[in-house]
Amino acid sequence: MHDPKYLRENTDLIRTALGTRGRDVPWDAVRKLGEERRALTTQVEQLRHELKKGSDDVARRRRTGEPTDDAVEAMKRVGNRIKEIEGQLRETEDALNDLALRIPNLPHRAVPQGPDSTHNVEVRRWGTIPSFAAPPKPHWEIGEALGILDFDRAAKIAGARFALLRGAGARLERALIDYMLDLHTTGHGYQEVLPPVIVNRQTMTGTGQLPKFEDDLFRLRDEDWFLIPTAEVPVTNLHRDEVLGEDMLPLRYTAYTPCFRREAGSYGKDTRGLIRLHQFNKVELVAFTTPDRSYQELERLTGHAEAILQNLNLPYRVVMLCTGDLGFSAAKTYDIEVWLPSQGQYREISSCSNFESFQARRANIKYRPAGKDAKPDFVHTLNGSGLAVGRTMVAILENYQQPDGSVLIPEALRPYMGGKERLTKK
Repeated sequence: MHDPKYLRENTDLIRTALGTRGRDVPWDAVRKLGEERRALTTQVEQLRHELKKGSDDVARRRRTGEPTDDAVEAMKRVGNRIKEIEGQLRETEDALNDLALRIPNLPHRAVPQGPDSTHNVEVRRWGTIPSFAAPPKPHWEIGEALGILDFDRAAKIAGARFALLRGAGARLERALIDYMLDLHTTGHGYQEVLPPVIVNRQTMTGTGQLPKFEDDLFRLRDEDWFLIPTAEVPVTNLHRDEVLGEDMLPLRYTAYTPCFRREAGSYGKDTRGLIRLHQFNKVELVAFTTPDRSYQELERLTGHAEAILQNLNLPYRVVMLCTGDLGFSAAKTYDIEVWLPSQGQYREISSCSNFESFQARRANIKYRPAGKDAKPDFVHTLNGSGLAVGRTMVAILENYQQPDGSVLIPEALRPYMGGKERLTKK
């Protein structure tokens, strides 16, 4: 969320800076409501001044013994008018606040300009793309042949875009979760948390999912609760409405949760396999820090997500998203894309973002800078997948597939698989 005063005074500047990213914002309504708010505020201030003058006049009359009935009646009329205009002002501010919550964050100056993902900029690549004697198989064929993926029974149980893992497949998913959490906690210094996966409306609003993206969320029918689309939502809200000491920062958390997404608007995309599901597992990284250190923290966090892929020896690349591909709340984002042999391309497996103070304003998360007279300021929040577990399994099945139909298990995961070296059909 933008600073309300800055938004009112710099609407055109924000609109220009957002460019096509703000094309869905009703800017004329924002400007009109801002003008109405200023006019109503001025009226209230004038009437309060008039009320004070009337109160002083009544006091003077009482001291001198003059009649006060007409003056008291006039004050009542002014007071009623103030209440009426204050009600209009609250309605205007609520409407303006609702629109303000729908305005995206401003991109950082380093973010490349562009309308869509074709203008993203590759930052680096890591690893060697494997070669195969025959065309590599897609992960769903590999998993079904091994008996570890069962999409038909998942569809029977729940419907399309769900997966059921069996035997070694279920254990591999669990191994990936444990490995990621162990590395991030013992190797990278994050504190593990296990948050609720059902959250309230205020929590969803705090990280930017509401009100703009309600159609993308799963909502409970009888309660104003939502299933989380990512652990970023509950973990960022751990410190909602709090003032943190500067000496507490940075705070770094990691969390495993199942995630739930309606995938609205994705009809026809990745209809087979584990890439785009309504329910999937993910390990998340979340950080809170001071504004002067947040971009250093973004590089650090991105590196921690990359470390998982490097330790699993999975080839990947890092791209910086352009303005047109940037998420609603992000000021700058790196996407980490892993190589998928069956598609012959890199696919996103992690998105690491700095939101600056955008989420902190919505969730009211501040810190008190060191210093005797320092006033609280908003923290900067960051998050990134560390990693999407299902997509990591996809990358393992495809990059480690063998001519005999088996799949080698990356060495880093073998201790979590009871020493097992490969997946084979039973």
